Amino acid sequence: MYEIIANPEQYQIDHLINGTGNANVEISKEERDNWAGEIVNFSEKLTEFAKKSKALAKLLSSTEKISATPASLKTLKIQLFIINDALNAAIEIADKLESDIVKK
Repeated sequence: MYEIIANPEQYQIDHLINGTGNANVEISKEERDNWAGEIVNFSEKLTEFAKKSKALAKLLSSTEKISATPASLKTLKIQLFIINDALNAAIEIADKLESDIVKK
């Protein structure tokens, strides 16, 4: 058996949890299947992102000539920083969740 011990305060969502109670309940098979499906969706999005990233890296490292305006290069750089920040945040949250699901 596993227990999810995720503390809403550590995820800065405690104000959304008010009034839900603290008693442990067993998660139904249907709810677990729904959540598993959502996680599969996350995984598929990450796989698609990885494909797009590899294609972009391949283009940028190719011998093809590429032209751009300074503004478009700045935009590309900003967007890549935003993606990087989002991925770092997602990995941090996933690490927290991983440690918050413990075998009993």
